[in-house]
Amino acid sequence: MSARNQEIIDLRSDTVTRPTSEMRRAMAEAEVGDDVYQEDPTVKKLESLTAEILGKGAALFFPSGTMANQAAVLTHTTPGEEVILGANSHIYFYEVGGLARLSGVQARTLPERRGCPEPEDIAAAVRDENIHFPRTALLCLENTHNRAGGLAVDKDRIDDCCRVAWANNVPVHLDGARIFNAALELEINPDELVAECDSVMCCLSKGLGAPVGSMLAGSAEFIEQARKSRKLLGGGLRQVGVLAAAGLVALQERERLIEDHKLAEELAAIIASCPAENVQLGEQATNFVMLEYTGNQGAGWLRERLEERGVLSNKLHETRIRLVTHRDLTSNQITEFGRRLNSIL
Repeated sequence: MSARNQEIIDLRSDTVTRPTSEMRRAMAEAEVGDDVYQEDPTVKKLESLTAEILGKGAALFFPSGTMANQAAVLTHTTPGEEVILGANSHIYFYEVGGLARLSGVQARTLPERRGCPEPEDIAAAVRDENIHFPRTALLCLENTHNRAGGLAVDKDRIDDCCRVAWANNVPVHLDGARIFNAALELEINPDELVAECDSVMCCLSKGLGAPVGSMLAGSAEFIEQARKSRKLLGGGLRQVGVLAAAGLVALQERERLIEDHKLAEELAAIIASCPAENVQLGEQATNFVMLEYTGNQGAGWLRERLEERGVLSNKLHETRIRLVTHRDLTSNQITEFGRRLNSIL
């Protein structure tokens, strides 16, 4: 049976979710105003709620997580300075060289273990005062960590890195696109998890299910400066309450993310029980599952065969396929994934 005659099972990302009927209703009924003039009441509610949840002084709405991350870097740094971050971090790996192109800063990348650079490596990477060196201006961390398989980095590791940075007068920005997944996995309140970070980005449009939007939180002074950075990047929007309304619903329902984690556990169990010798379960964390395929054809071949059977996924490298669960999937679809996988192998 061709893919067009089968139900599509989309495991590419939790960004593929569609807004719920409650979100659509909230969007249709949203009270709006011009947000560049800071007159949109729905945006103000969303920003206030985000700041409260993350324990920061203020927050700011952005169209995307990448824009929010880049605005944070732009606000924290001056051209010619240096940013320390993981070699596999989203800001370094997936944001189109924005550090160099938008902020004019140099990236100093470090290896990561358990989704985070080692504190001693961070300390060693901070530049001494020297006429030849750029100034170390910022440390960027990530939680959950995308390329580490959705790993939730625990509070102690985040705090240890922050303390090293602070001891060297270096602020810390956290790419917390999926910070609520991390908090639920670690059974900790989000504000406790990010307490030591100077700024935090979180996405509304991934597992939370809003159609658009990310938030940047930090001190009131930082957010006021970031508002100007956002404007520079083209993120000054007008009657944006129609989008913020969906974000409000998403934040209020954030604990439902645990259901995505349960589906990921089901998916991992199916892969682990696959009878094919060339299929193994890689990491499973939060709503991410890594499938390792060691067949001669490579993971790209398996991804294509899955797509022919209506299963959408992402190849990370020659032996690894990434599968991500989300609110638009059901347990029955996860079971059906197993049937289709076995039909190939």
